[in-house]
Amino acid sequence: MKILVNNESAGTDQPSAQHWPRLAGHADEWSRSLERGLGHTQIRLMAQDDAGKLIGQLPLSLVQSSLFGKFLVSQPYLNTGGVWTDEPDVALGMVDRAIELADQYKVKHLELRHEIRVAHPKLTVERTDKVHMRLRIPSSPEALLASFKSKLRSQLKKASQNPFEIQWGGEALLDEFYRVFAMNMRDLGTPVYSKGLFASILQEFANSSELCVVRLEKKTVAAALLVHYPEFTEVPSASSLRKFNSTGANMWMYWQLMQRAIERGSTVFDFGRSSLDSGTYKFKEQWGAQPSPACWQYYVRSGSPADMRPDSPNKQRMIAVWQRLPVWLTRVMGPSIVRGIP
Repeated sequence: MKILVNNESAGTDQPSAQHWPRLAGHADEWSRSLERGLGHTQIRLMAQDDAGKLIGQLPLSLVQSSLFGKFLVSQPYLNTGGVWTDEPDVALGMVDRAIELADQYKVKHLELRHEIRVAHPKLTVERTDKVHMRLRIPSSPEALLASFKSKLRSQLKKASQNPFEIQWGGEALLDEFYRVFAMNMRDLGTPVYSKGLFASILQEFANSSELCVVRLEKKTVAAALLVHYPEFTEVPSASSLRKFNSTGANMWMYWQLMQRAIERGSTVFDFGRSSLDSGTYKFKEQWGAQPSPACWQYYVRSGSPADMRPDSPNKQRMIAVWQRLPVWLTRVMGPSIVRGIP
């Protein structure tokens, strides 16, 4: 086995459809999006067998800022990443190489966003408090609707009585999407990603990503980004305005997103990660989504990965302050802060 770093001679093999959605983050489009949209240096480890066949990949982002320091992550912004291989020995070898890079760059920690744990002795810290919420979807909206419980169908019926309008598109809808997204992030107390990140995603996934905006009486009240892969669709980012919660706009939008996934031939709809029994977990569970393990593993050189979590005690005061800032200011300050958070 040979492990190459950023070597194009390793070929262009990609995980087959059977690996989705576990390894969506390995798509080359994501590496380019994160490099262009967040300015993260991209490093790709590729394992070859003796015949030169690609048998493993590990995409990494070097996340660094003067505020937080340096980290090596696979992959930031995304819910899943880490090592792709079917061979345990190859996985161990790729983690060994990633650890060498972490030491070389003197990062605080290496973070691998696995779904299947890699039993490596130097990955001494794990985070398993969140799960992926995924829904198997049938081939027609009618069959999907019939699978919902009566309470959910009633909620959708009630929401549909509002004169919602929906539009699908690309960069032409980016300003509308970003206005809703930035306001929602401010309300959550979280620094907002730059508009440039979403522009990069739409450009890199030109034929497989799209924005959805929902309007009520000509006002944009909810919006989402979809990325379609072979046989599954994920929603990396979605937001709705809180003051329109009573209209069911968010629920109505997600029903449209699932129908869109069916149109694109998906059999799995990925809602993203949630903490067990949290509000977002229950929202996703009501659609029939089932939890799938998330095992983020760390090689720690200094500090604690927990210090970077939004729910850490030392972040609560910062969150409360951020929630009181005007949205325009969070749009100015947020991108430079969040790009340095792994």
